[in-house]
Amino acid sequence: MFILSIGLILVLGFLAGFLLNKIKIPGLFGMIIVGLIIGPYALNLIDPSILNISKELRQIALVIILTRSGLNLDINSLKKIGRPAILMCFIPATFEIIGVTIASYFILKLSIFEGMLLGSVLAAVSPAVVSPRMIKLIEDGYGKEKEIPKLILAGSSVDDIYVIVLFYSFLGLTQNNVFDPMVLLTIPTSIIFGIILGIIFGFIISFIFKKTNFKLAINILILLSVSFLMVGIEELLKKYISISALLGIIVVGIIVLFKNKEKAKELNTGYNNLWLFFEIILFVLVGASVDIKYALSNSLQAILVLFIGLSFRTLGVLLSILGTNLNKKERLFVVIAYIAKATVQASIGGIALSYNLACGNIILTVSVLSILITAPIGAILIDRLAPKLLQKTIIE
Repeated sequence: MFILSIGLILVLGFLAGFLLNKIKIPGLFGMIIVGLIIGPYALNLIDPSILNISKELRQIALVIILTRSGLNLDINSLKKIGRPAILMCFIPATFEIIGVTIASYFILKLSIFEGMLLGSVLAAVSPAVVSPRMIKLIEDGYGKEKEIPKLILAGSSVDDIYVIVLFYSFLGLTQNNVFDPMVLLTIPTSIIFGIILGIIFGFIISFIFKKTNFKLAINILILLSVSFLMVGIEELLKKYISISALLGIIVVGIIVLFKNKEKAKELNTGYNNLWLFFEIILFVLVGASVDIKYALSNSLQAILVLFIGLSFRTLGVLLSILGTNLNKKERLFVVIAYIAKATVQASIGGIALSYNLACGNIILTVSVLSILITAPIGAILIDRLAPKLLQKTIIE
C-alpha cells in the first residue's frame, strides 16, 4: 500500500501540475487539489504511514528550496542593491505578522501567541513561485538596469529564513503559553551561528569542488549530505545553543556561487531536477492533511485574515523601497512579486497540528487557503505584468 500510494501521489500530482501549467496556472495548485481528493478526509487512498513521515519529507523539500535560493544569490549584486534588499528581507514579513496577529485575535479568536505563530507561517514569500520567475526575468533582461528581479530574489529568500526562525521561536511561546524574553534572544544567536556554520561548510565544500572533478550526481550528493548534516547538528546542539541550520544551508549555496559560478550553475540545474520530485510529494501531502469540512466552515474568516495580512505586507514592501529610484510601475511590480505564498506554508503549515496545538487546524487551513489563492494569482500577475511594468535591457 505504501508503494502504491507513492505511485498515486507522483502520477496524479504530476498530471494535475502538468495540465495546470499548460494554462499558465502554477502546477502546485493542482497538486494540492489531488491531495485533498485522495487524502484521508475524502477518498482515503494514501497509506497512513506516508502521512506519518510527512514532517520529514517537508524538511527535505525545504532544504532543497533553500539550497537553490543560495545558489542564485550573488553577493556582488546584493552589495549593488544595498539598503532596499536588506529591508525587503525583514520589513514586509514583520508587517504581515503584526497584521495577521491583530486580525486573528479579533476574527479567529486566537491568542496573541497563536496569532504570531499563524502570522509567521503566512509571512513567507514562496520560492517555488517567485524564484524561477525572477531567474527567468534576469535571463530575459527585464528590470536589469535597477536589479529589480535580484532585489526580489534576495529579499524573498532571506525573508523565508527570517520567518522560519521566528516560527520556531513563536512555536515555543505557543506551547508554553508564557512569554520568555530569553526566547527572543535565541533569534539573533540562531542567525549568527547559522551563518558561521554555513561559512565553514561552504568553504569546505568549495575546496572539495575545486580539488575534485566528480560528476554532477556526486556533487549533488555531497551538497545534500552536508545540508542534512547541518540540520542534524542543529538538532544535536539545540539544548545548548540555538543554530539556524536552514540559514546556514543558504549561506553554503551563496559561498559556492561566490567561489565557482560555473559549478553553482551546474548544481542549480541538478537541484531543479531534484525539486521536481519533492515538489509533487510536498504539495500533495499538504492537501491530504487538510480537514475539508473544517476548512470550508472557517474559510471566510481565514480569507479575511489572509487579505488583512497582505495589506500590511504591501505597506511593508512600499516602506522598504522608499527612497529608491524605482518608478510607480516598478514599485507596483515589487508589491505583486511579494504576494505569492506556497512552499514555506506547505513546509511548516502543518507543524502546529502535528504538535497537537489547539490552533493547529486553523493554522493549516489558513496556510492551504493562502497557497490556493495567492500562488496562482501571484504567478499569473508576475508573468502577465512583468513585460508591462519593467523595462527590458537587451543582453548581449
